[in-house]
Amino acid sequence: MTLTISPLKGIPLIRQGDDLADILLDSLDQNHIRLENNDILVLAQKIVSKAEGRSIRLSEIVPSTRALDLAEIAEKDPRLMELILRESTEVLRLRKGAVIVEHRLGFVCANAGIDHSNVSPSAADNSEEVLLLPLDPDRSARSIREDIQARSGKSVGVMIIDSHGRAWRNGTVGTCIGLSGVPPLIDERGWKDLFGNPLKITIVGVADELAAAASLMIGQAAEGIPAVQIRGFPYPLGEGSLKDLIRERELDLFR
Repeated sequence: MTLTISPLKGIPLIRQGDDLADILLDSLDQNHIRLENNDILVLAQKIVSKAEGRSIRLSEIVPSTRALDLAEIAEKDPRLMELILRESTEVLRLRKGAVIVEHRLGFVCANAGIDHSNVSPSAADNSEEVLLLPLDPDRSARSIREDIQARSGKSVGVMIIDSHGRAWRNGTVGTCIGLSGVPPLIDERGWKDLFGNPLKITIVGVADELAAAASLMIGQAAEGIPAVQIRGFPYPLGEGSLKDLIRERELDLFR
């Protein structure tokens, strides 16, 4: 069993309205990769957000009173804080330099996933822009997947990933925030270990494992590789959603 992760080099800077399925298929061809059934395409969140027009100029944002108050505590731009509040359902932790929220999509992350990196300033007035997460990453992944399958004739999976921090551990890792055609979890309860003992609690977050592996190739800085192709996923492709990966509040022992 071999898992291969191939970077899709040469993808141009993405702009609002770009056809990501077409761009990905062109990149596969340019990188001499023939798409096969059960391949998985993993996309950095930024190219999806850019294609969907999720960039916002901070100069257009008027912060609320609450945003002003929280920004003073966190020592952040009040306009950014206002966007964080708009993209969140709850502020969970706040201190100098850190704002941890429950995002409107359900997961916990810093700054509601809003990012400055690899977002160029507006050409019109050089104003600072930030990038929000896609409105519905599952829907975005499904749309891209359906377009690719229609044009290629191959049954594939598509994932959208972002970099998240983790409680109790330093460093960020790639995390799945949207998917289509890829099972988010594999329930191994009842499977046998090497000695024939049945597993009792093992449910594997395979989508996040794939996201972390793909993130090694995609990188965080100037790598210029916003997508990868994965072959050899050791489970059948299947359906699921981001909600499957988020622990229900009543089962969350740490909030």
